[in-house]
Amino acid sequence: MMKKIIPIILCGGSGSRLWPLSRASFPKQFLEINKEEPISFFQRTISRFKNYESIGDPIVICNEEHRFIVAEQLRKINIKPEAILLEPVGKNTAPAITVGCLKAIENHLDPCLLVLPSDHIIEDINTFIKVIDKALDEVKRGKVITFGITPTKPETGYGYIESEKELDTNKLKGEKIVNFIEKPDLELAKKLFCDKRYTWNSGIFFFKAEVFLKEIIKYKANIYKICKESLLNNTLDLDFQRIEVNSFSLCEDISVDKAIMEKTNLGVVYPLKCGWNDIGSWQSMWEISHKDELGNSIIGKVITDNVKNSYFRSENRLIVALGIEETVVVETIDAVLIAKKDQIQFVKNIVKKLEIDKNPEANIHKTIYRPWGNYSSISEGKNWQVKKIIVKEGESLSLQLHNHRSEHWVVVSGKALIEIEGKKKLLNKNESAYIPLGSKHRLSNPGNSPLILIEVQSGDYFGEDDIIRFQDKYGR
Repeated sequence: MMKKIIPIILCGGSGSRLWPLSRASFPKQFLEINKEEPISFFQRTISRFKNYESIGDPIVICNEEHRFIVAEQLRKINIKPEAILLEPVGKNTAPAITVGCLKAIENHLDPCLLVLPSDHIIEDINTFIKVIDKALDEVKRGKVITFGITPTKPETGYGYIESEKELDTNKLKGEKIVNFIEKPDLELAKKLFCDKRYTWNSGIFFFKAEVFLKEIIKYKANIYKICKESLLNNTLDLDFQRIEVNSFSLCEDISVDKAIMEKTNLGVVYPLKCGWNDIGSWQSMWEISHKDELGNSIIGKVITDNVKNSYFRSENRLIVALGIEETVVVETIDAVLIAKKDQIQFVKNIVKKLEIDKNPEANIHKTIYRPWGNYSSISEGKNWQVKKIIVKEGESLSLQLHNHRSEHWVVVSGKALIEIEGKKKLLNKNESAYIPLGSKHRLSNPGNSPLILIEVQSGDYFGEDDIIRFQDKYGR
């Protein structure tokens, strides 16, 4: 029986280039590509291999802040991963992949691993699988494979891989890697585009676990030592494995390209022409989106007149655009981005400025995910806040109290079982309950459909640290 290839899915990154939709609390890999296709980049990456028996269950590596988002999105597409590893702090791709390798060899005898970023588009999956199958023989012979995307234009937003010989997508033959080139300026990008030895760096890797670990020991022994120690001292948390924070935080922050690929003699690049896009900007989103006869991509409530080659995305409010072109407009509940398409790469600079100014819109989404569901901030003032709370069927919040706020719950849809100071009551649609400051309380959904309610908070402080938990089914 053929051993299955184990996917290692990397879910790190803040996705600031797709702000304001993508933020640190809910980065781009978890976003739906559009409202007509309700599947995220992450879900698409996982689902890509569902019809291929040679590829096994994935090992997912993510930030612990995103663990409930990952678990919920996997549940929605009926995928049970081999493991979900929680990084206590982001240390770039070399430590993340090393931890993934170490986890994989716990359950498999020197498996072949396919490392995939979780936020890329691959339109032609059949071609991708053909290239993987072709590269498998070299992987078994101990090579470390990466995949070079055939350039379609001089691109300054990607790194490049230089191969020893020209790459031919028709032959699907790998070539020895000579060099990695950081994102070039336009003049250099034009030269690289004309030379078939240069391809875009996809960030996708394929190798045997033991081969990669030997290379890590050879070139970055300290990363191997720290990762092994931090995984050995992991703790289990529901469906998650928490990597031990004290040791892992000592890891060098370095990419796998710099740690291994630029040094190893085992590197081979295969040409890949499969409709790949890493969706690194709103310009990229416009490029892959459906467009009308005037070149406009329109998502949500949008009205346009005399508008060309633009991207509009409304999450809540109506956008009206008149007489503009080559423009990006993205509306969320708390921020609106308006930019010329040729300036869109500077969005990340705005996010940095917002972070310096300690503006919450830089990183925090209005919707926050929890193991029991999610809540969204609707409106707030100095002494009050209004939230929409959604509790999944059969789930419940912790038994808790607050020292700085009282709460009023109004059921909008479904049934709510409330507990206040030991007394329980069932609320139906349009019924409400008041929770006085300092009262022990719990909210549960006993029904078989989501519970939706409006929570009105009143007090002098509304931080999440004003929660004293007494009982919690999720171990928080």
